[in-house]
Amino acid sequence: MEADQDVSLREQLFHEWVRECIICTLLFSSLYLLSYVVITKFKKHADFTTVDVEDAAVNRIALWMCTFTLAVSVGAVLLLPFSIISNEVLLSVPHNYYIQWLNGSLIHGLWNLVFLFSNLSLVFLMPFAYFFTEAEGFAGSKKGVMSRVYETSVVLLLLTLLVFGILWVASAIVDDDSAGRESLYDLWEYYLPYLYSGISLFGVLLLLFCTPLGLSRMFSVTGKLLVKPRLLENLEEHLSCTAFEEAAISRKITTKASCWLNLNMEALQKRLLAIKSHRITLEMRRKASPWQRNLVYPLAMLLLLALTGISVLIVCFHVLELLIDDAAMPKGMQDSRLGKVSFSVFGPFGAAVQVVLIFYLMAASVVGFYSSPFFIRLLPQKQNTTMTKIIGNCVSLLVLSSALPVFSRTLGITRFDLLGDFGRFNWLGNFYLIFLYNILFAGLTTLCLVKKFTWAMQAELIRAFGLDRLSLPVNRIRSQGKA
Repeated sequence: MEADQDVSLREQLFHEWVRECIICTLLFSSLYLLSYVVITKFKKHADFTTVDVEDAAVNRIALWMCTFTLAVSVGAVLLLPFSIISNEVLLSVPHNYYIQWLNGSLIHGLWNLVFLFSNLSLVFLMPFAYFFTEAEGFAGSKKGVMSRVYETSVVLLLLTLLVFGILWVASAIVDDDSAGRESLYDLWEYYLPYLYSGISLFGVLLLLFCTPLGLSRMFSVTGKLLVKPRLLENLEEHLSCTAFEEAAISRKITTKASCWLNLNMEALQKRLLAIKSHRITLEMRRKASPWQRNLVYPLAMLLLLALTGISVLIVCFHVLELLIDDAAMPKGMQDSRLGKVSFSVFGPFGAAVQVVLIFYLMAASVVGFYSSPFFIRLLPQKQNTTMTKIIGNCVSLLVLSSALPVFSRTLGITRFDLLGDFGRFNWLGNFYLIFLYNILFAGLTTLCLVKKFTWAMQAELIRAFGLDRLSLPVNRIRSQGKA
């Protein structure tokens, strides 16, 4: 009888394992296809249609690795929101037959897979893809793709040994413990998590500086995408100026005088196309309905302001919690508590707000990352992004997205504890580091918003009263208000 129960239990566990594998495969395949579509819209087609078949094959292999990395990045972004929603669904309908596949084992497995694939992409795939595109094969060896593979493997091995040596020495200096140094010899259990802990710390620090900048820039980005009220934007004047500039450039290109003038015809053609695109955009905005002009824009601005204000208030409240309760510290979940208790005081509504805030902070961090003067050169261009720049973008997005769960838990945006190996980071237990991080985030976000709204309000008042047409020293205010 006991033997039959053991067999049935094994069969049940095997069926659950097969079901989880199928679900994970379907999810990752969907993310991979989505990532491939996104990368193909930005890649430079000349790198894949070159006469050199070898270079085209190398770029194609690197493209597959970048697609895999971008899929892992998207999965890391969706990881925490998916877990929060799953927990609320299990609380609402715990015995529903159609959600039996949604359980704690699946959620834990997804966290472990994202951690594993993030390590694989950062430590192996992306360095290999970069060195592979730059390799030419060893001198005297037979040319071909395999010679590049050999050279890339040797360079990557030397780089791994160098990083391992630096990490071992750093551990010996920081932690004067022979057991700690000897543990680094265990590559799988200690070295990779220790290395990824440092990368995650770098990603969290990067989010600390990019997210406040992005929160202030979100208002400008949204304002460019939506139709502003006529009080804030003289659309007719902009349209007439654009049409006049388009006619002037067209006259320069078509007139015979351009034959003997020293003009850059290629630059004029690009400028003409950009002006035509801008004119079409302005015409579409002029045809917008009064509801779009007078209702959508204010509501969008109020929504952004509300989300930003809620984020800052949550962080300030979390600072007080850190001073009172040790449970506010970010930590890993020891036991599977999914579907037993809500991780928000306000129930499903609070969980929905947490999910919205997590996506909002991630979007703001990406906007701030590409707006910063250090990384603005990585901004991809449609159909004109080289393979090296695609690799840099994939690495940057993976660092930001894989640090998002730690970032959200550190700031107290959610009470959902970190699952899997994400909770093993050593620096998560440092109270002073977590406390200072929350203080800096709240201060930097408030400073960026105050500066943004101060200059923006001055610039809009200047435009509303027509002072921008006078020869007054307001150009500095206008330029900073547009930034």
